[in-house]
Amino acid sequence: MNTKNVSDTFQVFLQEAPEHSKAWMEAVQKLDVASSLNKKTEEIAYIAVMAAVGLESGIPFHVKVAKEQGATRDEIKSAVLIGLPAAGNTVLKVLPIALQAFDE
Repeated sequence: MNTKNVSDTFQVFLQEAPEHSKAWMEAVQKLDVASSLNKKTEEIAYIAVMAAVGLESGIPFHVKVAKEQGATRDEIKSAVLIGLPAAGNTVLKVLPIALQAFDE
């Protein structure tokens, strides 16, 4: 796994808990294969979920993957903000993180 864009939190997980991180990555890969969504849509949906639950650390990584898959800046903004009705303004703290990652 290329850890260049991976958060410090996740890098510690990979280094300090190799068996757990291996099991986690295997599950993630299997879920990815099972998904009917194309990669761009899957990343946009995942960004929306991460914003809604306040999981900030993975946002830059997934924004960059979404961008590589053809997502636009407006799609990233919409992904973050789509959770406003359900999660409230919690999603707003993710917006600058997501946009900065997109603009890099």
